Amino acid sequence: MSAQDEQFPAAPPEPAASSSDDGMTWWYRWLCRIAGVIGGLSCAFAGLWNCVTINPLNIAAGVWMMLNAFVLFLCEAPFCCQFIEFANAVAARADRLRPWHKAAFYCGMAVVPVLLSLTLTTLFGNAIAFGTGVLYGLSALGKK
Repeated sequence: MSAQDEQFPAAPPEPAASSSDDGMTWWYRWLCRIAGVIGGLSCAFAGLWNCVTINPLNIAAGVWMMLNAFVLFLCEAPFCCQFIEFANAVAARADRLRPWHKAAFYCGMAVVPVLLSLTLTTLFGNAIAFGTGVLYGLSALGKK
């Protein structure tokens, strides 16, 4: 050991940021993932149904909903997007996000189509995606 090593001992290595230290149990994490996949499915079908119209705001809301579905699939179930090269990298980055970041992102994504076109299709299509954000938000609150 040199004199410099004795003066400045090595700091213990910091644990890598992972999704295991966010305080979520395994079953709640799976519940959030399943809700994300079901929310993606509902956004995709409702968005496609919303695009079958002549109203431009409905078409914009439908396209946004299909974009929401793509993002939900990409973040929550990257195995559904095997044909996309960067799917695993995006999913790994999304897993490192804190639950309240995911909650704000998913709820914000789900509100935009409703603001564009307030119809039953956009409300029901985005309800489960918004619910996924709520589930992540509840996990950010922690145990009581």
